[in-house]
Amino acid sequence: MSVDPPPGGVAVHRKRRAGAPAGFFACEAAGLRWLAAASGAPVVEVLDVGVDHLDLVRLAPVRPDVAAAHAFGEALARTHAAGAPAFGAPPDGWDGDGWFGPLDAPLRMAAGRYDAWGPFLADCRIVPVAGALRRAGLTTPDDDAAFDRLAGLLRDGRWDDDEPPARLHGDLWQGNVVWTAQGATLIDPAAHGGHRETDLAMLVLFGLPHLEEVLAAYDAARPLRRGWRHRSGLHQLYPVAVHALLFGGGYVAQTRRLLHAAAGS
Repeated sequence: MSVDPPPGGVAVHRKRRAGAPAGFFACEAAGLRWLAAASGAPVVEVLDVGVDHLDLVRLAPVRPDVAAAHAFGEALARTHAAGAPAFGAPPDGWDGDGWFGPLDAPLRMAAGRYDAWGPFLADCRIVPVAGALRRAGLTTPDDDAAFDRLAGLLRDGRWDDDEPPARLHGDLWQGNVVWTAQGATLIDPAAHGGHRETDLAMLVLFGLPHLEEVLAAYDAARPLRRGWRHRSGLHQLYPVAVHALLFGGGYVAQTRRLLHAAAGS
């Protein structure tokens, strides 16, 4: 919803949910401020936060163009380069787990402090979502075995590299990128320390206007390791699995395809 501005004030957009999980909006506010502190991609400004609401500057969308996409790719590279204390670390100003998913049905997203990305992904993303899918009756015994196998591969460092923890938006689909006169502006994060390929894999998963220009500008500013697109499915598994939990349908089959490809089955 939108809130009329006070005389001489800025226009306000209010996110509100009665009965939101304790700390939900405080966590989001901390994530927005942490991303903004990177001096990279523009981030919507936090005006006020309460137990059942978050007040933000109301954004005025414009049509995206190639120049804005190029600038966003460069800026996102700077955001990631600002770093995080560890893989799984929550944003400054928040201590504890976060949330992932829509405002009316967010799922708890475990925080942690890991020296390597693989064990973090296994313990804080893959194992919890695998258990949730199993309890919901959405997996087969073969799926459960593949989740176990994938978690083992991650803990063994199969995909680890020398990348330091990046400062991630964490839910970077096109609906959370608002094109404005000030540039592509980030909203609604699930911010944490993670692998920078995760944000890029989310953009690839759900699409973005002028995506190839964004990715090319990012790679020119901070070159990506060879084969990052091939690894995108591994990064996409968690968000697609959450969609399977929330919405079912084709997301269940998509989760299964990503899972078995990553687990080598």
